Amino acid sequence: MPLYELTHESLRPVPRTTLHEQLFRERVDLQQHLKRNISILGEDLFILAEEFSEWQDSKRRVDLLAVDRGGSLVVIELKRTEDGGHMELQAIRYAAMVSALSFHQAVAAHAKFSKSDAAEAEAAILDFLGLSEPPDDFGQSVRIVLVSPDFSRELTTAVLWLNNNGLDIRCVRLRPYNLEQRTLLEIDQIIPLREAEEYTVRLKEKQEEARQAAESTHDFTRYDLTVGNQVFKNLSKRSLIWRAIASAVESGLPLETLTSIISSRKMVVVEGRLRGDEFLAAAQIAKAATGYVFRPKRLFLDDEYLLDIEGKTVAISNQWGLLSLPLIDEIVRAVPAAKISYKSSAELE
Repeated sequence: MPLYELTHESLRPVPRTTLHEQLFRERVDLQQHLKRNISILGEDLFILAEEFSEWQDSKRRVDLLAVDRGGSLVVIELKRTEDGGHMELQAIRYAAMVSALSFHQAVAAHAKFSKSDAAEAEAAILDFLGLSEPPDDFGQSVRIVLVSPDFSRELTTAVLWLNNNGLDIRCVRLRPYNLEQRTLLEIDQIIPLREAEEYTVRLKEKQEEARQAAESTHDFTRYDLTVGNQVFKNLSKRSLIWRAIASAVESGLPLETLTSIISSRKMVVVEGRLRGDEFLAAAQIAKAATGYVFRPKRLFLDDEYLLDIEGKTVAISNQWGLLSLPLIDEIVRAVPAAKISYKSSAELE
């Protein structure tokens, strides 16, 4: 649709132009303006990083990496060409690459981008998300926003098909006009259409709820753990994992083996045999050194739950889900002499 200048004397069209003709560059101009005015895309986003490339092939860079209020990652790709090129294919590759991004990695990327330390970066992200601690489901979905002066029919056809098959891709058109040596921008989301977006979102949410209900990994199974001739009955998953680790440690599980199985996010290791406030103070320092914020409520911290290994004290996370059960299998294989096994309590009735 043409753009017109309306005056009391006339109605005259404002001529279309291109970013190239107006000497606007993609990265130096368009990307910088968009980074500082991200709301023009029509939604509330938080920029995590610019030119993000934290993977082996550093030649591939996400123009802007953001997160939305729901904790979904958002890949934003920019082009100043009049047809968008093949940006949808490029963005899909990037979305696949960032899909494995952890909250800790997002914090590190934002700290680098904002020139702040990890604690400040984490606080900024959590404040945007309205949370007090890192979400377990951070970045479970990845959305794509394509920004260009225009899009070819081939590109829009591909995007519509991909959206109908479960992806979330938006096309935002930045159409430039030249008015008396000034460049005006008409900003319009063309996919999905604004008028249909609310319905589309509700439909996708309904489909996602049905999918999650069918594939949910949440359950309340209780477990019986056998260690040698001793049986610990009716344990929750978190108690099962702690008891299995504790039993393996009692049977001589080396600290190096434990840390190779359990990530640093899931435990704290401090020097010496410490308990109470002395351990809490040392744990806070140790956690900060790994780049994570110390969150006591997410650890087994009572004295009887702290583990002594090779002159060090270890606190284990109390945040475990069904997908964490394979960790027990690794622990069991590491100390076969301990004769550790487990089954659901229902199986033993």
